[in-house]
Amino acid sequence: MKTALITGASSGIGKELANIHASNGGNLVIVARSEEELNELKSKLESQHKVNVHVIVKDLTAPDATQEVYDEIKEAGIEIYYLINNAGFGGIGKFHERDWSSDQNMILLNVMALTHLCRVFLPQFVKRNSGRVLNVSSTASLMPGPMQAVYFATKAFVASLSNAISQELSETNITVTNLMPGATETDFGKTSGMDKTSLFDQTASAKDVAQTGYNAMINGDMDVKAGLSFSQKAMLATIPFTPKKVLLKMVEKMQQPKD
Repeated sequence: MKTALITGASSGIGKELANIHASNGGNLVIVARSEEELNELKSKLESQHKVNVHVIVKDLTAPDATQEVYDEIKEAGIEIYYLINNAGFGGIGKFHERDWSSDQNMILLNVMALTHLCRVFLPQFVKRNSGRVLNVSSTASLMPGPMQAVYFATKAFVASLSNAISQELSETNITVTNLMPGATETDFGKTSGMDKTSLFDQTASAKDVAQTGYNAMINGDMDVKAGLSFSQKAMLATIPFTPKKVLLKMVEKMQQPKD
């Protein structure tokens, strides 16, 4: 099994993706800010699955961070076959009232880091004519998001970028999969404040979402939704037919913190 690079691997969906890949006998490069959590995961995966796990402790919002990740992997002589861009975060509140540095870091992580990692690794994939990319977007990519304007916009970017690159590479053996989870049981809910909204009344397990995304990546699917209840699927199905002002009011209401 080939080596996978996973960002945001210390918890949530990223950690579950690492578990899945290792359980299939694949080596890993895991990236996150949390050194202790990464080293614990490395020890567990190497012990249980007899794979090699390379840890990179990095804040991907920092200048040149993604280039440093690429350079370290290249210097270590590791060849990446699966690029899994999972790192990301959100935050609730009105756009004009939110802390700008937080939203700026959100754009740097959710958009810039993901985009640059795709850019530095894809030439290798193309030269080799093999590889898989899994970009973790969100069902938030399917609509504008009042009260999470920047987060929804970043995920729309991820989905659009992923689909465009997928088409550009359609004559090769390389695939790009856009994973769109719904509300999921991860630290995201707490850090973003979304755990206090009705959108997080029903959450999927990170393990189930990760397995759906991983399978779709292996199959070379372009888009996959994951972790949605029947009512959530029904709601998303109505989006193309709902007047935009009605949709915006509905999304805004769902993202208001509950009393």
